[in-house]
Amino acid sequence: MWTDAIERGPEMTALRDGVRGKDKLDVPIKMIWNYAGNCLINQHSEINRTHEILQDDKKCEMIVVIDCHMTSSAKYADILLPDCTASEQMDFALDASCGNMSYVIFADQAIKPRFECKTIYEMTSELAKRLGVEEQFTEGRTQEGWMRYLYEQSRKAIPDLPDFDTFRQHGIYKQRDPQGHHVAYKAFREDPQANPLTTPSGKIEIYSQDLAKIAATWELPEGDVIDPLPIYTPGFENYNDPLTAKYPLQLTGFHYKSRVHSTYGNVDVLKAACRQEMWINPIDARKRGIANGDRIRIFNDRGESAYRSKVTPRMMPGVVALGEGAWYKPGRLACGSGGQHQRADHPASVAAGEGKPVAYQPRSG
Repeated sequence: MWTDAIERGPEMTALRDGVRGKDKLDVPIKMIWNYAGNCLINQHSEINRTHEILQDDKKCEMIVVIDCHMTSSAKYADILLPDCTASEQMDFALDASCGNMSYVIFADQAIKPRFECKTIYEMTSELAKRLGVEEQFTEGRTQEGWMRYLYEQSRKAIPDLPDFDTFRQHGIYKQRDPQGHHVAYKAFREDPQANPLTTPSGKIEIYSQDLAKIAATWELPEGDVIDPLPIYTPGFENYNDPLTAKYPLQLTGFHYKSRVHSTYGNVDVLKAACRQEMWINPIDARKRGIANGDRIRIFNDRGESAYRSKVTPRMMPGVVALGEGAWYKPGRLACGSGGQHQRADHPASVAAGEGKPVAYQPRSG
């Protein structure tokens, strides 16, 4: 975790902590450049610990944040720079590979940048200029110049694309998949020898030689498991952990309909329409004297936070859920976040998502 790299950077190694490119870190993280992201604090586990690390300027000595909004993460910035919005600069918007029709939208500039706002390309170009590497960085191109250049590269691969100015005038280009729909691994299935996958064997691997090597060489914390086969291993603080005697409910998270992670999490009309609520099964709610819409407190040894309850049979007994990405508001009973006060800074051995044991009770006031 990057918070560990701030706290104990020189202790972190490739085999124990996953350091890449060298055997160990020489120095801790001393500067963070955070562009258009709210994960510095908002979606970071164990928020109270993260807060203590970020506010100590003897650890990470400089935090630069570039954004369009005063996010929860932006409040930790030593230098806070206003980014241009999508309306203040031109860009391409792609279809994110969804459906059977590919398209690209020309998101043209609608208004000039307000006040002192600059695009991220202009900011970095100015930094490169002051460092004496402007030509190497920009290659003589403006932001529009890079868009034209990259668009021409796409036209070489897709000859049917109109020229840049025609596309800009039309605003959108659409192309239906000639196959009707995308079939995953179609070429591989038809001819595995001619179209191998990017795995070491070129095949779909049930047993992973790469994971076997990692399991044999990495120094794993007690309880962590890496296996070359797709086996079940209990997660950290899983449902059968002895800690559940103290904190009997398992907290999990989900992507909420009113946000994309934390994007749109500051829009009042969306917050009113889709409240940040803790979902709980009626059986668990009755045991705790909780009614739908009650103000409640959720807590464990790492922290506590306050929400409204949503009593629903859609939750399993023993499990509660909270939509991730709501904006963190610090305080004794912090509110708004997606349960990050209660989640541990314990990454999975390779990659996975986990729940955390919590307790849940009504709150007065």
